[in-house]
This record gives sequence, structure tokens and C-alpha cells, in this order.
Amino acid sequence: MTPRTTENERPAIKVLSEPPDLPPPLPELAAEDIRLETVLAALSDPLRLRIVRKLLLESEKFDHTCGWFGLDRPKSSLTHHFKALREAGITRQRQYGLERRSHVRVADLNARFPGLLDLVADWTPPER
Repeated sequence: MTPRTTENERPAIKVLSEPPDLPPPLPELAAEDIRLETVLAALSDPLRLRIVRKLLLESEKFDHTCGWFGLDRPKSSLTHHFKALREAGITRQRQYGLERRSHVRVADLNARFPGLLDLVADWTPPER
């Protein structure tokens, strides 16, 4: 379910506290190395934009597996999209046994590009 807003309200971005004893993140860009053109290129794909928006607005836990998104795509395709988001500096991924879980690097992106995540949250996905 997507949060509903009135014309003047913005959807609320959920920022959940980091739980203790997390596995280390997979290799990622330092916050100061995240580049706008790389972020925009990653977000230009509608599926990746949908993934980030869902993480921002509907997260139930600190991080989520790709199965949580309910995307009807082959695992190899989803792996590619999640890797593109991580390599662009948009998401952080951690390995939990055989699964990877993702969350948006909200603080890093807000520091580098204020307002960008608000635009992603405001985006209305087209009807499928």
C-alpha cells in the first residue's frame, strides 16, 4: 500500500533505526564520491525508481530482500538492478547468509543532493 497525501503534503520518507550487530555492508562508494549523474542514470530506469520509492515509503524493517518487493522478474534481472543501485551509491546492501538485503542511504543522499529523495517519494508510478 502506498501512502496517500493531499495536494500540499509530501509522502513521509521512513527512516528506521539501524539495528545492532548488522553484517558489514558490501563494497560501496564513500558518501563524498556519490555523483549526481550516476545517481540520475540509475534512477532513470523505472523499475529501479520504483524499488527506491518503495524502500523510502513502505519499509517495514531496516532492510529488505528482493522478495519483499513482489517484483515479477527473473532473479538475474533483479540482481542486476539492485547492484546498479548499490554501485551508484543509492542503496546499501548487506549479506545475510545466502540473501542480500537493501536500504536507501538516506542520510548520505540528503547530504549530497538535498531534495532528491523527496522528488523520488513524490513520483507517481504509472499504472501497470
